[in-house]
Amino acid sequence: MSGRIRLWRVADLPTTKAGVERAFSYFITGVRLGTVAQMIPAVYIGVTTSPHGVAYLACWVAAACAAVTVSAVALVRRRPLGAAGSAVDFALACLLLVLGPLVLTPGDRFGTWVAYQPGYALSVLYTASGVRSLTLWAGGLLGVVVCYVVYLGAEAGGNMTSTAIGNVISYVVYALVARMFFGFTRRIAHDADASRARAAELARREEERRAQVMMHNGVALMRLLTEPGTDASRSRLIDQAEVELRRMRTYLRGQAPDGGGAVADAAGDSHPTVVLAALIERVCDRFADLNVDALLDLGADLELPTAHAEALERALESLLLNVRVHARADAVVVHLDQGTDGSWTLTVRDDGIGFDPASVTTGIGLREVVVGELRLHGLDVDIESAVDEGTTVTISSGPGPAAARANRNASTDAA
Repeated sequence: MSGRIRLWRVADLPTTKAGVERAFSYFITGVRLGTVAQMIPAVYIGVTTSPHGVAYLACWVAAACAAVTVSAVALVRRRPLGAAGSAVDFALACLLLVLGPLVLTPGDRFGTWVAYQPGYALSVLYTASGVRSLTLWAGGLLGVVVCYVVYLGAEAGGNMTSTAIGNVISYVVYALVARMFFGFTRRIAHDADASRARAAELARREEERRAQVMMHNGVALMRLLTEPGTDASRSRLIDQAEVELRRMRTYLRGQAPDGGGAVADAAGDSHPTVVLAALIERVCDRFADLNVDALLDLGADLELPTAHAEALERALESLLLNVRVHARADAVVVHLDQGTDGSWTLTVRDDGIGFDPASVTTGIGLREVVVGELRLHGLDVDIESAVDEGTTVTISSGPGPAAARANRNASTDAA
């Protein structure tokens, strides 16, 4: 029962093309059945006063049946009538207007629902304005206006001239308004669908990028594990693989990253931080075979938020993995420096074979894990390399929190 109630609640319809078209079908049903409801009270008077009572009743039944049929078809289709149905709808409205003078007494053509034909024609103009074809709609509007003038005949003169003109203008204005309503609402629905599709595509790309970032280092380690090596080197790789395995499991479970064991939260601290020098040492220890020289004294007390630390740890691991796989370096220098304003710079330099940045397209490791991820966290990354001259990657931050507070205090004092 609740499902049926929701079916008829326009407010619950989706804001999509299909949802808008279904709302139009409800609008059409309401207008057409409402018109029939207005026609019913006067039908008896119309039949008894008409010079041709049977013909009057036949025309009335045709109009009522058409209104009910249009409503039913719109509800079943869940959208307005097509071109063929709208053409028939316009044609019947025009025919009823032309036949009106034959079944009505002259005094009944204005201001009474005994003469239902003008009201019925107006309901058709409202609802058939949803037809896609502009030519069909314009032709139908013109046909209704011309047939209404025929319907008025001699009664359009005299004191009723202004009323007749007003009715014609009403037909045109209401038809234009209904046409704009249908068209603009459809445009809103189209834009909404396009926006949702764009958002879904961006979300898919972002999820794909996150998966690449999360899986990259693990895949590189698995590749190294498949290559021959000493037991000592394989033992170090297995330790790194366990760290990456934990990250992959965390990602696949949809949980927040745990930092791979690098993050140590302070008890009761709502904003946990990580000592950067300790994090770098742990990462470098995993790559002891690269002869890494870590110079971290100048930034020994530097702390980072956990999110920045997690991204930086993955980036540093990716850089050292690239050195291990591609660089053929004899030595690697990792240098950390902290400025007086709270900013810091981490430099990773190897003496390997290098590459030409202008002719080599960077892979996922450098492009996403290093540059992309770190820039998302507000860190700048600069890569310098040349063939046979090694590679230098510089990661730098802006002023730290202490410097920012000092700058705000200085601005306050100056004010």
